[in-house]
Amino acid sequence: MKSFDYKKTNIYLLFCLVLLLSGCIQNRIVSNDPGLGDVSAQSSIQLNRSKIVIVDGLNREITLQKPASRVISLAPSNTEILFAINAGSQVIGRDTLSDYPEEVKKLPEIGGNYGEFDIERIVSLQPDLVLATSLNPQELVKKLEDLDITVVYIQNPIDLEGMFENILTVAKLTGHTQDAELLVTKLNGRVEEIKNKISNIQTRPVVFYEVDGTDASAPWTSGKGTFIDTLITMAGGENLGARLNVEWAQISIEEIISQDPDLILIGDAVWGGVTVDAVKSRPGWDTLSAVKNNRVYEFDDNIVSRPGPRLIDGLESLAKLLHPELFY
Repeated sequence: MKSFDYKKTNIYLLFCLVLLLSGCIQNRIVSNDPGLGDVSAQSSIQLNRSKIVIVDGLNREITLQKPASRVISLAPSNTEILFAINAGSQVIGRDTLSDYPEEVKKLPEIGGNYGEFDIERIVSLQPDLVLATSLNPQELVKKLEDLDITVVYIQNPIDLEGMFENILTVAKLTGHTQDAELLVTKLNGRVEEIKNKISNIQTRPVVFYEVDGTDASAPWTSGKGTFIDTLITMAGGENLGARLNVEWAQISIEEIISQDPDLILIGDAVWGGVTVDAVKSRPGWDTLSAVKNNRVYEFDDNIVSRPGPRLIDGLESLAKLLHPELFY
């Protein structure tokens, strides 16, 4: 009978222990490295178990034990961000105004058309994350938190960089950081392309952007501090409304005639049904340069007013309308 070799056995056990510790250390490094590319399935599981800590728009520290898998969005901008970063399958409910992309319309509605949300409906969907924005009252956030629902308040951005940061924040909360980084890179590339195209423009057309023309004698327009104003400027135009020194205001037809815009953009075309012909036929509007030169256009307000990825679509659309010679 052969004797039991304790020395060899100990060496073998030591070797196995080193391999085991090596694997644990590797997984530990993987789980804490935010800049990783492709990882193994086992490493991905470790990564998803890492805590997620952010500071939201109300300056509160929010901690998730893992990426949220059941998300309710209370605003169109957040809904569009979620789908743009490939987190759409994790969305289980949305506000009434969220209507893009098309598959969003199949999701359960939880209210919000007039600021009223169905709290019972939200609770019944059992979300592990609710995304709110500045459009939502802070009292709503408090009500949901009192029901032990995690709410993250996404502050409305004031520029494109702020919008990009929101994309990355939502991605971190839902486990789609790599998708978001790729998206932001592509969006930034499109912005730079527009900047390059208009870098040598000689003139900046004056643009009147109609937000709401229910009262045709004093339509609402967008002024300073809005994305509409920012995007018109970035697209190589001058926003007539910026001269009013307020974010949103009604402007008289006399003032519009006095300023004589080169372009008129009808932002209430989609939701209000306002048409180019209707604008041209308004009393006194036939004297405007934009009307005489047929530079009145229906415009999708959603792509310049919702602070999400489609703002870049809005920027491109504006640039093509303001400076068609650079694109066609």
